[in-house]
Amino acid sequence: MEGFLDNLARWVDKTAYNIWSILLFFLLAAGIWLTIRTRFVQFRHLGDAFRIMFAGLLHKGKKVRREGDVSAFQALSTALAATVGNGNIGGVAFALTTGGPGAIFWLWVCGFVGMATKYSEALLGVKFREHYPDGKIAGGPMYYIKNGFTNKKFAAILAPAFAICGAFATLFGTGNMMQANQMTMVFNSQFGIPKIVSAVVITLLVSIVIIGGIKRIGAVAERVVPVMIFLYIIVGTFVILSNVSVLPKVFELIFKHAFTPYAMGGGAIGYTVKTAVQMGFRRGLLTNEAGLGSAPIAHAAAQAKSPVHQGLMGVAEVFIDTIVVCSFTALINLSTGLWQSTKAADAIQGTALTASSFALEAGVIGSITVALGSFLFGYTTLIGWYYYGEQCMKFIFGYRVTQVYRAIYIGLGFIGALISIQLVFYIGDVANAFMAIPNLIALFVLSGIVARTSRQFWKRYKTLDGFDKQHSAGS
Repeated sequence: MEGFLDNLARWVDKTAYNIWSILLFFLLAAGIWLTIRTRFVQFRHLGDAFRIMFAGLLHKGKKVRREGDVSAFQALSTALAATVGNGNIGGVAFALTTGGPGAIFWLWVCGFVGMATKYSEALLGVKFREHYPDGKIAGGPMYYIKNGFTNKKFAAILAPAFAICGAFATLFGTGNMMQANQMTMVFNSQFGIPKIVSAVVITLLVSIVIIGGIKRIGAVAERVVPVMIFLYIIVGTFVILSNVSVLPKVFELIFKHAFTPYAMGGGAIGYTVKTAVQMGFRRGLLTNEAGLGSAPIAHAAAQAKSPVHQGLMGVAEVFIDTIVVCSFTALINLSTGLWQSTKAADAIQGTALTASSFALEAGVIGSITVALGSFLFGYTTLIGWYYYGEQCMKFIFGYRVTQVYRAIYIGLGFIGALISIQLVFYIGDVANAFMAIPNLIALFVLSGIVARTSRQFWKRYKTLDGFDKQHSAGS
């Protein structure tokens, strides 16, 4: 059985490599194009993005009379819950051991251009959302394809295509199987807890929350997400400062080997530039999901002041996820040097590698931080991605499939917790690719609407304060 799974992992990896050789070009092209169309929104309005986010954090729990199922901050928290997952802990470590230090540079590139992509997705998600018969919000790429395309025949094909690919990615991809896999792995490697025990506990805890729908998911996410990110950064800062003397060398490795091959073991093992680029973008999409089409499903449910406001939430989301959390993980793993060991390179242990790097400098506190972070990151990602998949299934089949889908989702998460890490990551890469393709097509087609909506907003209101003054009665 083990030989079969190893062969399957190699085949899936080859498939993912071939798909991503083409897809990463379109992912980068979409990000650059949307950066231009939005007039560099991720740079010009980054301050506005964090202003909106912190305002939501300070006023969470305050009731507002706006269309939507959850507050704008809860929608952001749900989206962050689904993006700030074990991809930020294990995925970055996996990028290092499969793509070398240069992969981190390309992960950053993916993040910076991805901010404009996520801005566009969140804006379109709010602009073209619908209502279910029970009054709840329905939104995401399938709806902005359906309602935003002028070519309705093409939309009738592409919208269901996204929903099908989205449901597949949810069940088999990075939001479900990979998260459960990394959660059980880190508890097993750091504390000796059998994977089957962790798998059962995770399954039960996920089941409790997802039954409550988006409101319960949002309520859990807005409480857990800020705490888990703060804890990870505090302990991570201590680890980085413990190795501050090697940071110049770390940055040299990242920037140098983004454009030149990296050799290990006297040249016996190495990473090509193409591999670094691929792994950087593959892990970048895994962590920030910009272009994937998942986050606009959560953002669409927000009680947003405007599509532009929620779009700026998307900018903050990617910055926190990739530029902050992923960078901490990368710097920690590179500064300790454990990623270069034969054991780490051979086993490709993902989250366990990051846990070992934390433990090297912070001892048991480091181990507990990564284990707790892996659990909380993975848990919130599991519940956030369940909502995404449920919305995709409802678009295709309606409410009839909710119970069946829930059972399948939980069952596959349990299986993912117990199988090979390589196989789980590679399946996730393929699933992500197929989900991203219809969404990227939609973003290119609807980029004019994104540009026009943004331009009209800033022309009319000038600033966020200008918007608030004109709409103070409705806020």
